[in-house]
Amino acid sequence: MPVSKTKSSFYRRLYVAYLIDNGVDSVPAITEATGMPRRTAQDTINALAELDIVCVFEHQAGAPHNIGRYVIRDWGAINPRWITFHIDQIRHVLGYP
Repeated sequence: MPVSKTKSSFYRRLYVAYLIDNGVDSVPAITEATGMPRRTAQDTINALAELDIVCVFEHQAGAPHNIGRYVIRDWGAINPRWITFHIDQIRHVLGYP
């Protein structure tokens, strides 16, 4: 059965938040881990706020512009343990490694 756009979008946001929380915390690292286009990764990070997931960019002191990492500050109503428990299902639905 095909997955709805709503479900795949929701899962993609959960997966990107999971990756960030587990050290895959830059756009290049996310694109490398998932194969998703750079713009999709950026848009997904920006869309985390729609789920009340607070994700902030921390600039690396002394580094050139835009060098740093993303950090999840608050998961809102999302339970990150649920994501960890279902990560294989999420990857399968999204077709990510």
